[in-house]
Amino acid sequence: MNKMMIAAATVLLLAGCASNSATSAKIDELSDQVKALQSDVRMSGDAAKAAQEEAKRANERIDNIAQSYRK
Repeated sequence: MNKMMIAAATVLLLAGCASNSATSAKIDELSDQVKALQSDVRMSGDAAKAAQEEAKRANERIDNIAQSYRK
């Protein structure tokens, strides 16, 4: 009976270690995905800011052209 309990405890312990390893691998994978998404968000934000600045410059050029026709 004691040998059976020890064997069962060993199996449970090994199973627990295996699942922790799998859990750690999954956490690492998810962390990598989060880093990639953060990078994408940062690049998208930079692109949006650049587009907004370019639109502002284009509007200023259009305003300058419109003012030159009024004079």
